[in-house]
Amino acid sequence: MKINDIPYRSIWVEEGEVRIIDQRWLPHEFRIVSLAERGEFATAIRDMWVRGAPLIGATAAWGVAVQMAADPSDASLAETWEVLHATRPTAINLRWALDEMRRVLAPLPPAERAAAAAARAAAICDEDVEINRRIGVAGLEVIRGIAARKAGPVNILTHCNAGWLATVDWGTATSPIYHAIEAGIGVHVFVDETRPRNQGALLTAWEMASHGVSHELIVDNAGGHLMQHGEVDLVIVGTDRTTANGDVCNKIGTYLKALAAKANGVPFYVALPSPTIDWTVRDGLAEIPIEERSGAEVTHVQGKDGSGRVISVQISPDGTPARNPAFDVTPASLVTGLITERGVCAAEPGAMRAMFPEAGV
Repeated sequence: MKINDIPYRSIWVEEGEVRIIDQRWLPHEFRIVSLAERGEFATAIRDMWVRGAPLIGATAAWGVAVQMAADPSDASLAETWEVLHATRPTAINLRWALDEMRRVLAPLPPAERAAAAAARAAAICDEDVEINRRIGVAGLEVIRGIAARKAGPVNILTHCNAGWLATVDWGTATSPIYHAIEAGIGVHVFVDETRPRNQGALLTAWEMASHGVSHELIVDNAGGHLMQHGEVDLVIVGTDRTTANGDVCNKIGTYLKALAAKANGVPFYVALPSPTIDWTVRDGLAEIPIEERSGAEVTHVQGKDGSGRVISVQISPDGTPARNPAFDVTPASLVTGLITERGVCAAEPGAMRAMFPEAGV
């Protein structure tokens, strides 16, 4: 996608360096940083310089590649898998990318690993872009169907940021939106702020504005009200891990949006890149580990003050304890459909296996 008419991916190689957009500072500051060694990749993932399941996986792949250039030994490969895997427990793409890098590299002699690792990391990024483009093509048909039945724009509610900043390019939940605009379909997006880290307010709204998409920022608790009054035609969210039975783990607050959508007859779709399916898990509530992050993310907010400085401000009383689960699980029964790179399917085991027969489950 473009920023000030300059095309960017969220992670790329330039002048021999792996570069990322440091998303902690958006939308107030646009910062590009280089990651030069394994510890920096681990910090970037853990501290959310990068975030979003597909981008986390791509960053981890490049972290392995950089480490293989420094030390391609068996011990280094094993240790790198452990160090990077420990950074974020919920998003399955992290483990998928690390497993894929290990699968490619482990059989090779150490002398061949650096080149092979760089090639596979670059390919993972390219594959992610194509997957998300195809999700957009599939999701476009959902939006097109709604547009054919109503006058005016299709009103879409989003949650968190499942845009190109969460992937290598295009995004997951936003890809159908971008494709609809390119197809000339009117779209208006209600952007959930997405407390506590406000990825909707900081990132999705910035993406929508940068791409010229009609949008309004709303507080997290406004979505149900808008649905009750017929102002939402469609909900599209992303996912960090989806079970073989169609349960969806996504940013905290997704479950509440799904409940409101079900109660008001609003279609609730999940944009689902296939690497985010965990075929080994069937019960999302029981089996998916939910990351608990620092309570400071709840008690403090980041923003721009009157002088233009980006600062953190405490919003709670001194000494107030805070709980901060980062994700929740939406049962498959609340999901209208999964928008995948191969088309749209029901969130149930038979349909998912038919869509991805090679999964072997």
